[in-house]
Amino acid sequence: VQVDVNLGASGNLARQILQGLPVEQFISADEAWVAELVKAGRTVDAGQRYATGQLALVVPKNSELPLSQGLVAVVHALKPNDKFAIANPALAPYGVAAEEALQRAGVRPLAASQKVLGDNIGQATQFVATGAAQAGITALALATAPEIASALQVLPLPVHLHSPLHQRMVLLQGASAAAANWHRFLLSPPAQAVFVRHGYALPQ
Repeated sequence: VQVDVNLGASGNLARQILQGLPVEQFISADEAWVAELVKAGRTVDAGQRYATGQLALVVPKNSELPLSQGLVAVVHALKPNDKFAIANPALAPYGVAAEEALQRAGVRPLAASQKVLGDNIGQATQFVATGAAQAGITALALATAPEIASALQVLPLPVHLHSPLHQRMVLLQGASAAAANWHRFLLSPPAQAVFVRHGYALPQ
C-alpha cells in the first residue's frame, strides 16, 4: 500500500477536510480537531488515540545558551534581539502547549518582537535549526528526528508543564479497505513501538 501524506497544522488540515479535501484518514496532533470532523459527520467513528506528544526545548547546535539549566535559564539568557520560536497556538496544539509550558515554568513574558510563530511545529523547529531563532519549543519527536537532530541541542520538558497532548486519528467517510488496514496497523504493538522510539508516549 502506498501512503500519500499531506503534512500541515492540525487546524489547517481539519478545515481543508471540512471544505472537501479528498483524504481517507486524518492523523491529528490535537484530538479536538478530530471531534470537529466527527461532529460534521465526515468520519466513520470517533477515532482512536494513537500517541501522546511530548515537548522539547531546543537551541541550535552551536548555541551557548544554558540549555541544561532548563526553560527559565534559557529565556533569561536571551538577548533583546534574540528570537524564541513556537508553533502558532491558533493552528497547532504544540503551540498551545508551548505557551502553557512557558507560563507554568514561571518564565517572564516574551516581548512580541522576540516570539516567532511557525505555521506548524515543523516550521517552528526549522526556525531554530537554521539559526533564525535562538531557541524554541517543539515536539520531542520532531527534535530528535534523524534529519534535523544534528542541527539541534535538545532538552525534553517535564510533562507537568502542559496539558496532555493527546493525539487522535480517524478514518473519513468513504475510506478504502487499504486505508482501514493501514489505520489498524498504526494501532498495533509494532507501530506503537515505533512511536515510542521516536519520542512519543503511548496513548492515555
